[in-house]
Amino acid sequence: MPTHNSLLNARKYLKTGGPVTVVDLRSLTETMDTRMASFMNRRFTSGVVVVLSALIASIPCNAATSVAAGKAFAQANCARCHSIDTSTPSSLAAAPPFRTLHKRYPVESLEEALGEGITTGHPSMPEFKLDPGQVGDLISFLKSLEP
Repeated sequence: MPTHNSLLNARKYLKTGGPVTVVDLRSLTETMDTRMASFMNRRFTSGVVVVLSALIASIPCNAATSVAAGKAFAQANCARCHSIDTSTPSSLAAAPPFRTLHKRYPVESLEEALGEGITTGHPSMPEFKLDPGQVGDLISFLKSLEP
């Protein structure tokens, strides 16, 4: 580690044009390397913090959009029989309210069935095959109904 005196000597001689020893130059170089590394480390850390903050800030917006899209899908395709809110009963007694699905099984377990085409044993429920985005949206909506 360079000493304070050797740095002062190197700076003084560099300003006045006087002789500078190898030790003084080495000390000055080491100090400059240390300061540059510290500066770059702070700049890199700041950049990482900014990028991560932006990513984290975008998550709630995407989640809210996903829940809204899932609710819209459920309203258009499921609300005829199932209750899709937090309080009303289903219009078809055999159709469980969506707010209670998590009590039967983890709603994440529906992902595969929804993506491959969900079918039931009774003819009144139509078969659905959702694309991956729709599956994610509907699962997000179902999870939003959990207490």
